[in-house]
Amino acid sequence: MTRFLPLLALPALAACTAVPPQAPGDKPASYMAIGTEPGWTLEITSGLLNYNGDYGDTKILQPNPGARPSAGGERYVTDRLTVDVTHAECSDGMSDRRYRDTVTVTADGKTVKGCGGAILAPDQLAGTDWTFESIGGTRVAADRPTSLSFAADRLSGSAGCNRFSGSWSSDGTTLTAGPLMTTRMACAGAAMAQESAFFKLMESPVRIEFPSDGTLLLTGADGQTAVLKRAI
Repeated sequence: MTRFLPLLALPALAACTAVPPQAPGDKPASYMAIGTEPGWTLEITSGLLNYNGDYGDTKILQPNPGARPSAGGERYVTDRLTVDVTHAECSDGMSDRRYRDTVTVTADGKTVKGCGGAILAPDQLAGTDWTFESIGGTRVAADRPTSLSFAADRLSGSAGCNRFSGSWSSDGTTLTAGPLMTTRMACAGAAMAQESAFFKLMESPVRIEFPSDGTLLLTGADGQTAVLKRAI
C-alpha cells in the first residue's frame, strides 16, 4: 500500500515562551495531550495546566508557569505537575494515530507517558476511519451519521443516507474509487443531496490532502471537495 509522506516540516517552538506548543490546526493558545492505561488528558492554555488522570479520578488544575527549554522540547513545572513535551513522534498505543510530540506528566509524584500536539497524516489510508464534515462546500446534516472506512483494497461507509462500498487504489496523491455499490433507500431533505454530491465527486480520481490535524480533504477535478475528520 502507498505510504504518504508528511506534508510539512513543523517549526520548532521558540524557547522560553509562556504560550504552549502550537501546530497548524491547534486551537489558539491551547495544547492537548492524552495517554492510556490509565487514561489521562492534559490541556495547556496560556494561563492553566488542566490535568485529568486515572480515568478522571485525579483532577489537578495549576497556573501555567511558562515553558522552560529542555532537551528536544519544553518543560512546565508547578508544585503538583511536571510536564515534559519532547518533539518526537508518538503513537497513542490504542490506535494507529501518530502525534507530533511525546509527553511525560508527573502528577503528585506519579509519572505517566503519552502523546500530544498535532495529529500527523497517516502513513497509509488502509485501516483508517473518517466522518464527513462537509461535501461540496456544504456542512453535512447533523441528524444523519456519516462514515468512510478504508480496508486493504475496499472502502465503505455512508454519506448520510445509503451504505456504499467499492474498490479503491491510490498513487499517493490521488484516490481512485471503483464503481460504488449502494443500498437503495430514499432519504428526505439534505441527506440525499449530500450523498449525491459525494457519489458524483468520486466518479473520477480525487486529490488527497491532509491540511490540518486529523483532516482529510478530497478534491475533484472541478474543484468540488469533501472534508472528513479522523474518527477515534
